[in-house]
Amino acid sequence: MTKAERTRQFIIEKAAPIFNQKGIAGTSMSDIMEATKLAKGGLYGNFESKEEICLESFKYLTDSLSAEINKSIGDKTTAKEKLFALLNFYENRLFKSNTGGCPILNFGTEADDTSPLIKQKVNEAITRFQLRISNIIRQGYESGEFSKTFDADTFAIKMFTMIEGAILISKVQNSSKHMHVVINMLKTEIEQNSD
Repeated sequence: MTKAERTRQFIIEKAAPIFNQKGIAGTSMSDIMEATKLAKGGLYGNFESKEEICLESFKYLTDSLSAEINKSIGDKTTAKEKLFALLNFYENRLFKSNTGGCPILNFGTEADDTSPLIKQKVNEAITRFQLRISNIIRQGYESGEFSKTFDADTFAIKMFTMIEGAILISKVQNSSKHMHVVINMLKTEIEQNSD
């Protein structure tokens, strides 16, 4: 990496948790300046706008989340083990994350009415995360683990949506109860579709 690339990456890494915790509108350039110890010129010398920093921060957060997920399911051999590991990841990560929660939920909630570009990036992330789930189920078809009546796309939407909803409610209520209920329901459905 060049010095300029390292500086950009440094800014993104410092700004990402701020955007994720305070929101797009709630994060000021002053917040980013304080976190990076850079002057305004140092920020604008590397990024054209706050929105560009925000977009790069969202990408950084979702790439990091995806890498964590891949690590948690990487050593699993069966499709069922991978789905369970994915569910366990979300259940165990809920209150341990110090980055402000799920970036897809946080950025998506704010961007749906305010930023078409960020909304588009969140939509793409949702599609990628759901595709991971449906692809695991399709691997289960291939290996004979799952019945073909187990609709991969429908379950991927259900699983992702239920997890995101459980994250929201669990964070608001400061309780993991909803997440535990959702995880158990999804695991039961996976078991019922296992051959």
